[in-house]
Amino acid sequence: MSLTEPAIDELLERTNNDKYLLCAIASERSRDINDMMRGQRDRAVALESATEIAKLAGRKPLSLAMEEICRGEVGYDPTQFVGGDI
Repeated sequence: MSLTEPAIDELLERTNNDKYLLCAIASERSRDINDMMRGQRDRAVALESATEIAKLAGRKPLSLAMEEICRGEVGYDPTQFVGGDI
C-alpha cells in the first residue's frame, strides 16, 4: 500500500467529506488494531479473533484502518456526535 492507496477521495466519501471525522475514526480503529496486536485491551480482543490478529501482524495499524474505512467495514454513528460532543 502506498500513500495514495486508498485514495483520499474514497476515504472522505465515507465520512461526508469531513477530514477531521476521518482522522478520528482512523485513529480510534488504529488504536484498536494496535491493541489487538499487542494483546493489551479486552475491548480489542472482543472485536477480533486470534486468527485475525495473527494475519494482520505484519501491517501497520493505520494502513489497516484506512483500508477498512475504504471498504466500508468501519464507520461511525452520526447520532453519537449530535451537539458537538465526541
